[in-house]
Amino acid sequence: MRLGKLRSSGRTASPARTSLCPRRAVVAGPLADSESGSAALEFITAGLILLVPLIYLVVAMSVLQGGSLAVEGAARQAARVFVDSPDEGTANTRAIRAVQFALVDYGLDPRAADVAIDCTAPTGGCLARQSAVTVTVRIRVTLPLVPDVLSLPSTASIPLEATATQIVSRFWGAR
Repeated sequence: MRLGKLRSSGRTASPARTSLCPRRAVVAGPLADSESGSAALEFITAGLILLVPLIYLVVAMSVLQGGSLAVEGAARQAARVFVDSPDEGTANTRAIRAVQFALVDYGLDPRAADVAIDCTAPTGGCLARQSAVTVTVRIRVTLPLVPDVLSLPSTASIPLEATATQIVSRFWGAR
């Protein structure tokens, strides 16, 4: 066996390179124990601060959309039944009933609605042939979760209005 000089590269093997598992960094000091578990609390707090207004916005927009659909449907249906009625007295009664039915169907109070019926007939009343009948329905929709303190529901409401126009048939009265 030959004994000779061993050459050294000057490098030494570090324990981190030889280990199969990486070492964890250990935080020492006063902050190590005070922040344990605070991420969940911060997430819940920030989530509630952002989520509650977002949920209220969605609920308020759905109430307004429902009110808008109710008013538009009520005006359209009232105009349709008005021009299809046999006389003006029956037409007014049917139009008001159609508005009430449409608003109740969407959960709105029909007594709070304002209904205006206008016609463009020069002569012969509103049900003259080829005359236009315009029905306008107005209502105020209160925002959800507004308390009944200091009459806030009247100020915290959104006015909605819809108008529908129907033409009386040129064959009206020829039945």
